[in-house]
Amino acid sequence: MEKVPMTAEGYHALDEDLKRLKTLERPAVIAAISEARQHGDLSENAEYHAAKERQGWIEGQIADIEDRMARAQVIDVSKLSGSQVKFGATVSVVDEDTEDEARYQIVGEHEADVKLGKISIASPIARAMIGKEMGDVVEVPTPGGTKAYEILKVEWV
Repeated sequence: MEKVPMTAEGYHALDEDLKRLKTLERPAVIAAISEARQHGDLSENAEYHAAKERQGWIEGQIADIEDRMARAQVIDVSKLSGSQVKFGATVSVVDEDTEDEARYQIVGEHEADVKLGKISIASPIARAMIGKEMGDVVEVPTPGGTKAYEILKVEWV
């Protein structure tokens, strides 16, 4: 079983999602199935079929989250330090062409959310930054051509 790096925050979010699925979603769908059964003929009961489909989706989500949590290698970012970019680092960069600045935290694949400034360790920009330091320039292949970013700051927050 391959371990998957994950921040403590990401692990906590998975745990909360799992609790919600098990304590709220699962009982609600069981109640919906029970109610739909009372309406008679199951072969033509759309409510029953929709509830069973929802139940399958919920059980799949639970299994997926449990698998990710079992394989998680939780890394406490607050205990990390150093000047090199590695998992958990928050990196400020500037696009050398447009002078646009951005700030990204490098997180596990399932935690990534670009809108929140969290990029996957497997993303091209994160892979290019790993091992680099403040002042280094990284080149990232993109569909529109290679982009160059200068690393302005490496933080551990």
